[in-house]
Amino acid sequence: MPARIKNALIWVFGALGGILWGYDTGVISGAMLFIKNDIALTPLLEGLVVSGLLVGAMLGAGLSGRLSDSWGRRRLILAASGVFILGTLGASFAFDPASLILFRFVIGIGVGIASVVVPLYLTELAPKQLRGGLTSLMQLLVTVGIFVAYVTDYLLADAEAWRWMIGLGVVPAAILALGIITQPESPRWLVGKGRTDEARTVLTRLRGDAGAAGKELAEIERAERTERERSEPLTLRRLLSPRLRPVFVAGMLLVLFQNFVGINTIIYYAPTLLTDIGFGSGGAILANVGIGLLNMLMTLPAMRLIDRKGRKPLLLFGALGMCAAMVLLAVTNLSGLGYGALLSVLTLLGIALYIASFAISWGPVQWVMLPELFPMRIRAAAVSLCVLFNWLFNMIVALVFPSLLHAWGAGINFLFFAGTTLLAFLFVQRLLPETKGRSLEEIEQDLLRGRPARPEAEGSVPVSSGSASH
Repeated sequence: MPARIKNALIWVFGALGGILWGYDTGVISGAMLFIKNDIALTPLLEGLVVSGLLVGAMLGAGLSGRLSDSWGRRRLILAASGVFILGTLGASFAFDPASLILFRFVIGIGVGIASVVVPLYLTELAPKQLRGGLTSLMQLLVTVGIFVAYVTDYLLADAEAWRWMIGLGVVPAAILALGIITQPESPRWLVGKGRTDEARTVLTRLRGDAGAAGKELAEIERAERTERERSEPLTLRRLLSPRLRPVFVAGMLLVLFQNFVGINTIIYYAPTLLTDIGFGSGGAILANVGIGLLNMLMTLPAMRLIDRKGRKPLLLFGALGMCAAMVLLAVTNLSGLGYGALLSVLTLLGIALYIASFAISWGPVQWVMLPELFPMRIRAAAVSLCVLFNWLFNMIVALVFPSLLHAWGAGINFLFFAGTTLLAFLFVQRLLPETKGRSLEEIEQDLLRGRPARPEAEGSVPVSSGSASH
């Protein structure tokens, strides 16, 4: 098999976890319209069915740092696929709220593991000049998974076959399990375990040049030795030390804002929102298919731009677009237009603008930046901690939104998210460092020495040992 095809399979199977993640998070939006016909759900129970996955994702993310360091990245991805299969089959046969919530929780464990270890795996295999685009491949496949889930919901909507909607998630899980077995382990993990010869073999296969592989291996080994000399357990005190506090705060705020800009309300509840303004179930799910297609297509330019324009410009652009969309949705909803064509068109326009802005920016950029920010010896554990909080924030939004929608209506909620997107813009502008175009080891050494982690391009933000400022 040619080397180029072998490399392509690494990215495809490595990032296939994104399809599972996207499918299992996206399928519930359409399925929820029909689950309520078979299983009685209050607004609180509806929130628990959605957020049960997210609680599981918190647990999976929390376990992933230690497990990926002990088991290896590839073996843990294989384990995650098995968890997906178990949870998906259980949820598709659920007979009451408790069993449905339980197996959604099990699916969530697989989602949480994938959300930590897949970006980590791809980041550690990618060459530095292509790292952003290749790592954001997982985010593209998340959007592919969401789109496939929406299409599945639409095709099965007339039959109201919500069990099949959920159960078909077994297919990508089985493909992932079979495919990842054939792929290599992370060379950075192999170096950490003293398996240098294996790491050299993997790097030579990936780069296609023994000289370049040797140079990169030497760089990884130097970073590994430096970190071993300074090795200490990852503790909250260490993360809050002057050396690491700026980057830890940046990572936590990144995941906070990615969830509180409102994306989860659109992904999980778009059909519910649309039926509330007069759409029928079929029309709402068909509109949801269009949302999923736009989400997928707008991720494609992000994969190209993230390594050409940088991480920060995309985040700034996306925050402004999302803010404008939420203002439009809030004004439309609060203006008292009543049901009709104008309300429907403006609502769909606002959702489309929001999805396009998110998909080209905050969707892929978070998963590229998180592994880039932290030194290698604590990378897995630190990313795991940040992603754990990512799922906590995600769960809070998913759990409370149905009740808030019922109590206040959509308009006030959209107004709140307009405010959070504006705050997200200010955070990126003033506090977030740029990481484009630098090797992980270069970023690590600059952070350890208190130097700015920034590319040569202008407009990036330094991270000093004591503060992060514009």
